[in-house]
Amino acid sequence: MRRPQGYVMEKEWKLLATFNEPIQAELLRGLLEAQGIRVLIAQEGAAKALGVNVGILGEIELLVPAGEHTRAEQIMNDYFAGNLEAD
Repeated sequence: MRRPQGYVMEKEWKLLATFNEPIQAELLRGLLEAQGIRVLIAQEGAAKALGVNVGILGEIELLVPAGEHTRAEQIMNDYFAGNLEAD
């Protein structure tokens, strides 16, 4: 996995979710980062370069630090269930 520039790597990252649509991954990343949870988005290099978003090449993995996985999962579940309130 390629590391984003300037990103201090956590000791261990854990897969939170896999998406086929980049916008879904980016929306969830923004939501989690707003809650103070660091996020990495990983996609196959060839798929990203070619703009492929179908099948296994198009899969986008959203990873969070292992120690934040449970909290991130709860936030994600609340988001998809429509249980989050705007401040």
